[in-house]
Amino acid sequence: MNFLLKNSTEVLILLFITITFLQSGVDKVVDWKGQIAWLQEHFKATILKSFVPLLLVFLLITEVAAGILSIVGIYELAFNDNSSLGLYASIVAAIVLLALLFGQRVAKDYQGAFTIVGYFMVVIFGVWLLSNH
Repeated sequence: MNFLLKNSTEVLILLFITITFLQSGVDKVVDWKGQIAWLQEHFKATILKSFVPLLLVFLLITEVAAGILSIVGIYELAFNDNSSLGLYASIVAAIVLLALLFGQRVAKDYQGAFTIVGYFMVVIFGVWLLSNH
């Protein structure tokens, strides 16, 4: 219980990353064809249109990596008072969000890009917090 009181913000941010990115990764696996179709339509008038399948693989791998790293990061924080894996999870999550932001800006979906900012603020706070742990 002392662990949770001492590290509640870090744990909550890592749980946020776990839920957000593992769910997104599972969604991509479960509905791969639907994701490809939606993204190809979304990027049809951009330089990214030819790279949609490759970019989706990149997102799938990095999202799942962020989610798994955050779970292991919580464990490491709880049992070894080590924030390194949680920090790596936050950094990978920030990279994913920057990639998504880039895509939304290229597609001129400014409202979608703005939505990503909220996620990014939570994640970048996690980077800061875990790097100073």
